Amino acid sequence: MRTEKDFLGEQVLPDNALYGIHSLRAAGNFPIKMEFQKDWYRALGQTKLACYLTCQAFIKTARSKYGKIPGAFTVISDDIIGKMIITAGEVAEGNYFDHFIVPAVQGGAGTSMNMNINEIIANATLLKLGSVPGNYTLIDPIEHANIFQSTNDVVPTSLRLAAMKLLLQLEEDINNLRFSVEKVESRYRNNLRTAYTQMQEAIPSSWGMLLGAYNEALSRDWWRVSKSLERIKTVNLGGSAAGTGITVPRWFIMEVVPELQRLTGLPVSRSENLSDATSNHDSLVEVHAILKAFAVNLEKMVSDLRLLASDISGSKEVFLPQLQVGSSVMPGKVNPVIPEFVISSAHKVYANDQLITSLTAQGCLDLNAYLPVIGHALLESIRLLSASAQSLTKGLFSGIEINSDLSRSRLFGSPAVTTALVPYIGYNKSAHLARLMKENGIDIFSANKELKLIDESRLKSILKPGNLLKTGFSLGDLDTKEK
Repeated sequence: MRTEKDFLGEQVLPDNALYGIHSLRAAGNFPIKMEFQKDWYRALGQTKLACYLTCQAFIKTARSKYGKIPGAFTVISDDIIGKMIITAGEVAEGNYFDHFIVPAVQGGAGTSMNMNINEIIANATLLKLGSVPGNYTLIDPIEHANIFQSTNDVVPTSLRLAAMKLLLQLEEDINNLRFSVEKVESRYRNNLRTAYTQMQEAIPSSWGMLLGAYNEALSRDWWRVSKSLERIKTVNLGGSAAGTGITVPRWFIMEVVPELQRLTGLPVSRSENLSDATSNHDSLVEVHAILKAFAVNLEKMVSDLRLLASDISGSKEVFLPQLQVGSSVMPGKVNPVIPEFVISSAHKVYANDQLITSLTAQGCLDLNAYLPVIGHALLESIRLLSASAQSLTKGLFSGIEINSDLSRSRLFGSPAVTTALVPYIGYNKSAHLARLMKENGIDIFSANKELKLIDESRLKSILKPGNLLKTGFSLGDLDTKEK
């Protein structure tokens, strides 16, 4: 065991722990087992790496200009900073994550997570130098690992990196889902069905129209998500505690974000107002609203399909893939688990949206103390939506089947089909047909034979998919000659 000190006192830690006293205190203060997002952890490593590379270049540039660097700030030796660069790169790859002991929900605006990363980098680098964890006279978590940085610029910057990477994946997942829906739409494009309004039979439609409406909504979602990076690409790295850049060399402030851009390949840029980027996070609210809109569209779509595939209405027109046994008691029962997973995920996104909205508004003066939980909720929502899109692509639309013959016969047996005749024989005559169909349980062709309201061949022509599914009608369509 080893003992570490801070100005509050001492703590005992395991000899091989790469975390230190700051992390240990935080883990004790926030006793909840809610694991920190690994994507954010890796982004913190990338942010630190950009800082160390920029610091290395700054020291080299300063030495060439001044010889001996003036001032009292720490000048890190080439050997130490070189190995810190290697360690930060390892963190960016996800290494040492088991030494990150600070939970996702925490107080302190992210100081705990920043110090946990600093301690990991310091101690892992000490091992590279042949020393032992805790030997902070050689490498200090604050003097060295946190050089030219603050929690208040490192944490929000790394959050945006993590979010941008996940958003790129979400964009791809939405596209894949669009393509899978489009395939089903193409297969059933002209297959007739009854459209419903307020869960009542309404008018003739097609499966292509229903699925096409889903696909159109997903196209909007894809477009909005593809633009999300623009909303969060500006970062405050170099702004230090409150965006003033205090304690940070101006050269570093100008160079660190371009370095971060080169490292990540992401379109990050330095905010023109570092104080604003430090204290205001409305762009995160805006992006999450886009995610919420996607969740709404997913819930609407899968709720429809779950209803259409249910046993409530007797013979089913829609069949979802059977993926797993649905009951430990009822033999043969199979549940619509993919729609239920998506609906559950969507409601978690809605809850996260309320949390992000309210806690972003809780930002006080020059900083928002709640960024850790805001960031956790944002990243969680993106991951949930990616998982939802993937599960729909692989587990639902790849195997969905529609009984087109049944849906067609149901349409012609439904009074809803008489709506198509209104332009040809008027509302009242169409209503006579509908009433007879409903009272006798017969289809439109049998009802028309009895009432003789329209020529039989004309009726068949009107009810062909190509005519029935046209957008509106023209006066030429009303010609009494058979089309």
